Amino acid sequence: MSNLRSTIQTLAARFAESVIEALRSASLDEITGVTGGGGRGRPRAATESAPTRGRRAGGGRLARRSADDIQTMVQSIVDLVAKHPDGLRAEQIRAALGVDAKELPRPLAEAVSAGVLTKTGQKRATTYATGSGGGAGRAAKRKSRRAKRS
Repeated sequence: MSNLRSTIQTLAARFAESVIEALRSASLDEITGVTGGGGRGRPRAATESAPTRGRRAGGGRLARRSADDIQTMVQSIVDLVAKHPDGLRAEQIRAALGVDAKELPRPLAEAVSAGVLTKTGQKRATTYATGSGGGAGRAAKRKSRRAKRS
């Protein structure tokens, strides 16, 4: 019985030595190709492009978006909201465009600050409308209040 055990130990030691020797002689690309990158994803080559439209880069955080990506998102939001005269809530915009909730706040804020969209309401009841559509209604209400006071 001890002869079998010593034979197995010798074979296992030889096998381990040959595996280590093979790993030492292989390049990193060969190793990650065989192992699948160790579960962390394969490293991106310098010629590959970064993820587009702010998609997540493997974790919970969004990939960095360029100014062009954000402006494209702003334009698609404005085009969508323009089709709805009563405006849309952020969750409706998200569902219609098929994007993550984390992708919307910055494009929405930029559209509002540029005056392309207006917003009314608070928190989840916030509704976004195109241009001065929502603002014109508020201005008319203010004028009617002033007229009543006089």
